[in-house]
Amino acid sequence: MSAVSDLTGQHAAASGVAEVARSQARLASVQALYQMDLAATDLTELIAEFAAHRFGDGAEDRTVADADLALFSEIVRGVVERQRDIDPPLDAQLATGWRLNRIDSIIRATLRCAMFELLGRPEVPARAVINEYVEVAKAFFTGDEPKVVNAVLDKVARKVRPSEFAAKDAKKA
Repeated sequence: MSAVSDLTGQHAAASGVAEVARSQARLASVQALYQMDLAATDLTELIAEFAAHRFGDGAEDRTVADADLALFSEIVRGVVERQRDIDPPLDAQLATGWRLNRIDSIIRATLRCAMFELLGRPEVPARAVINEYVEVAKAFFTGDEPKVVNAVLDKVARKVRPSEFAAKDAKKA
């Protein structure tokens, strides 16, 4: 094996590890917001609890053990701090008669995390955000819920990041 292909392989492996850590951080963020919703847990205490008991080698559950703590903290803090910016666009995309506070807590947490990323992390492509959170929804649900998450996020992403969809939409026309 040449040095170049060896380095490429190492980069791909490192990139894959980082990708898994980001995906696990997103899943953990949804879990954390769900926990906050049910137990009214303090934000700082919640982040500390996840860092101490759910992440790392001593994690009680391996599902999110390798999560990126910095990304997890950024998402959870961002959702809490920007909830007034996050909720109205989501509410506007729900079916008539439905409000964000009436839908399932896990779906609400999933949509809020994704919306924070759409608003607060412009370096992450909108389609990547949508795909990541549809996968998060699939971790919790086997029915139509992931499709609902996909539909709501697609609509809201087109409104908050229209330039990312403009070229593809123009090709369809």
